[in-house]
Amino acid sequence: MTALLLIEDVPSMQLVYENVLRNVGHTVHSAGTAEEGTRLFNTKRPGVVLVDLMLPDRDGLELIREFITADPATRVIVITANATINRAVEAMRAGAFEFLIKPFDETRLTDTVANAVAEHAIASGASPAPAPRPELPDALATGLIGTSPVMRDVMEKIASVSRSMATVFISGESGTGKELCARAVHDCSSRARGPFVPLNCGAIPADLLESEVFGHLKGSFTGALADKPGAAAAADGGTLFLDEICEMDLGLQTKLLRFLQTSSIQPVGATQPRKVSVRILCATNRDPAEEVRAGRFREDLYYRLHVVPIHLPPLRCRGTDVVEIARNALAEFAAEEGKGFQRIAPEVEELFASLPWPGNVRQLLNVLRNVVVLHDGPEVTLAMLPMELHHEVEARAEAAHGPAPAQAAQPRPALPLDGLIGKTMAEIERTVIEATIAQHGGSVPKAARTLDLSPSTIYRKRESWQRNGPHES
Repeated sequence: MTALLLIEDVPSMQLVYENVLRNVGHTVHSAGTAEEGTRLFNTKRPGVVLVDLMLPDRDGLELIREFITADPATRVIVITANATINRAVEAMRAGAFEFLIKPFDETRLTDTVANAVAEHAIASGASPAPAPRPELPDALATGLIGTSPVMRDVMEKIASVSRSMATVFISGESGTGKELCARAVHDCSSRARGPFVPLNCGAIPADLLESEVFGHLKGSFTGALADKPGAAAAADGGTLFLDEICEMDLGLQTKLLRFLQTSSIQPVGATQPRKVSVRILCATNRDPAEEVRAGRFREDLYYRLHVVPIHLPPLRCRGTDVVEIARNALAEFAAEEGKGFQRIAPEVEELFASLPWPGNVRQLLNVLRNVVVLHDGPEVTLAMLPMELHHEVEARAEAAHGPAPAQAAQPRPALPLDGLIGKTMAEIERTVIEATIAQHGGSVPKAARTLDLSPSTIYRKRESWQRNGPHES
């Protein structure tokens, strides 16, 4: 059994914690000061340390940093009161495994210590050196693709935080892959064999959300025709992912905070709570700190959840990741739809890399899905892209360069008929289209608007002319 070190300066609390932990079989070494705790740490080399942040002779946060630096495999559990929860969050960011908010019950204490002991065994199994970070799962490789520096940072953070039981707060614009990030954290963790239960707080009416999270008993309200376990119970032994957490009603936020502190749920209509073992991950596309300032999100819940933040960058800030994602998506969608696509044309990849992608990865995947469903061929070309993408390119060009000069809007001189007489209609069509494009400085979208055509029609015709000459359109 892994030895435990308890550093608690209140003798009565020290005695209570010792008895609880020894009753379940742990060997406990206790200290009432930072000095005595340091001496015991150096001599006993405990695998798990429980430390109160408010010590009489030294800052508990400094002590935590020293222990983790001395032995990175050590799992530190912080004991704190509500008044010091901000510093507990600092401790988590410094590498602590978990924190317990006073008052907590026996089950919460023993469960947290058991998890820490298990994690220490994994971390120290190969050697006393720091435990290697886990391999990222296939779900991450296929879902959060990218080699840009910002995404490398995200993936490193996912790998390091997964071994902890700490709450992870994922932020980022809509479509950046927050649920994929949460799944990756779960899949890398010791709870990977347990359930992963996602719940979108913004998609459920406020009056039903409590039942969706904590469950209800049959007959507890109108329409409750059967018992419902709820997402928290369904995630017992695994991970509960609360997406769009800032959409949660303030009243339910209070109950969620109580759940986080006690690990107990009480379904609607139930008279007694029951224990569950659940890790919480949450996400939002809002600024959570701003939601707190606006009074829409409880400050105490924010600090309880915002322990390890992970921010997913927008696609426009990820450099050439967009091309890598597009290539992977094309291969996947082509296989699903039975199409022959093998590559993306260089000019399309160049366009993808230049677009702002307001819908982020979700928008890019929708574009590729549209192309694969409606077209076929070895290569994705500009002509195959949805019309709205061409419109976006045109709008960006106008925003960047301003409206065309006034004289450009005046009637242009007609093409000389002498140059058209004797040509086929296909040749005339090509001459007119190419001349109109030239008059618009090479802009296909602007020429398309003048000719009352879609940009994709012009792209398709130009590709046909390059392959077959002007007689084909």
